[in-house]
Amino acid sequence: MSKLNTFLNIITGRFNNKEQYINMREKGIEYPFAEHVNTVCNNKILNLPKDFKGVFMVEESYYTTNSQTHSSPHLFLFTEEENGIKLTSYEIPEKYNKQNFSYENLSLIDFNELKLSSKFTPAIFVEKDGVFEGGSVSMFSPVLKFTLSERFSNESLEVSETMEVNGKRTFGYDEPIIYKRID
Repeated sequence: MSKLNTFLNIITGRFNNKEQYINMREKGIEYPFAEHVNTVCNNKILNLPKDFKGVFMVEESYYTTNSQTHSSPHLFLFTEEENGIKLTSYEIPEKYNKQNFSYENLSLIDFNELKLSSKFTPAIFVEKDGVFEGGSVSMFSPVLKFTLSERFSNESLEVSETMEVNGKRTFGYDEPIIYKRID
């Protein structure tokens, strides 16, 4: 099995941080209840190049805090590179937005109309003993920095995302969100 297939088997599916969420609440720590739905979507993309070896994925993330749920969907491309698995971010296709972009709502789209995210620096994940680790730092503007650090294994997906404006954190948590498979 290729490293890309091993990686995709780990990250594809439905996940949440229910265990961590309950633990944090018991400690009196404010923390979001988070869900992740990762679905391969090459079957919904027309005109992929003939020998295309990459895998597109719709990542749907839902964060609930103070009884309010916010969605954060993404379209990612994963490719196997010499130095690891590369995650490249694409813009949400034009007829969608953050509220309605999901695998379920995704109709057929044309590969030639997909646009790379100009803001996101691709992440590289390196495998060691069945665990993939990686991340990236992206400058979304001259003052807005996004840092991604992730660790994926058969046991959990650990995701740490922070946003900083002029060096001050405006989003993110001291501990990574720990997602466990629920399907």
